[in-house]
Amino acid sequence: MDRDGSRTSHYDFDLPVDRIAQQPTARRGDSRLMVVNRSTGEISHKSFGDLEHLIPAGDAIVLNTTRVFRARLLGIRENGTPAEVFLLRPLEDSTWEAMVHPGGKLKPGRTVHIADDFEAEIVSTTERRTRVVRFNTQLSIGQAIEKYGHVPLPPYITRADEKSDAERYQTVYAKESGSVAAPTAGLHFTPEILANLAAKGVRRADLILHVGAGTFKPVDVEHPADHVMHEESYVLPPDTADLLNETRRSGGKIWAVGTTSVRTLESAIGEDGTFVEKSGDTRIFIRPPYEFRAVDRLITNFHLPRSTLVMLVAAFAGYDLTMRAYQEAVGERYRLYSYGDAMLVTGD
Repeated sequence: MDRDGSRTSHYDFDLPVDRIAQQPTARRGDSRLMVVNRSTGEISHKSFGDLEHLIPAGDAIVLNTTRVFRARLLGIRENGTPAEVFLLRPLEDSTWEAMVHPGGKLKPGRTVHIADDFEAEIVSTTERRTRVVRFNTQLSIGQAIEKYGHVPLPPYITRADEKSDAERYQTVYAKESGSVAAPTAGLHFTPEILANLAAKGVRRADLILHVGAGTFKPVDVEHPADHVMHEESYVLPPDTADLLNETRRSGGKIWAVGTTSVRTLESAIGEDGTFVEKSGDTRIFIRPPYEFRAVDRLITNFHLPRSTLVMLVAAFAGYDLTMRAYQEAVGERYRLYSYGDAMLVTGD
């Protein structure tokens, strides 16, 4: 059977380990930019700073202003062996949902000692095998997480987090805390690039989607339709809806920065094709074939094989062109994944 993107195995590709970026570029904004034209099939290579010359005045860029919090808590179990509590989201009664390691050992009633004034008690196990944890601390929970938590770098970055990651694994426009992973396409933007775009007449629209840990989960079933998508909370504010509707009315294009912006926009667009103020949880799984209604251009990073993220890109750019672009990225020695280079998908 020909590979057409209908099966998960169609999204396997060889990736040399040395192509996975372990550090960001020395200066934010210095990444490379692969430009993929889905109309012509042409692939070209530029620098991310060239983006300000590629977006016309009157178009709108859509930014996810979520902020990454220090979700990784490292500690020890009662017997002195290492343990980890990876926070996902706050619950009622000052408890949190979390993933834990080692999962088989951290059952309800067990405690992870994080610091002299900070402990996590395992309260219960959820239906999806995560844990509900309660903290014991003299600080506020937020203060304790900020003081003792670690930057939740993705698992393919094999080093420990460093002081610089607190700034570099965060967009320059991050505001609302709630993500356990950065919306990585936005990591390339600098205040100068944003200012130059605004001066040119490019409109800026902000939204929020808090990225969950499921974003890194590979699709482990052969038919993507059988994959259970993780939920993520989002907000499309009224002023953003108004700006995007005005952009469309005036003939402008909508440029989504990152797959998180795409998922929010496609979740929030109305049946009549207009944007409306909306918030909630989304489990939208965008994969081929999919008819996009809210997005005209896509700025994204390069993603893991078998991931829902690379499937979203294939739905937008076309499966064959996406796989060819990834093959060329490897051949041209692009730096891949969260701290890696960027891709722009353009064309109608």
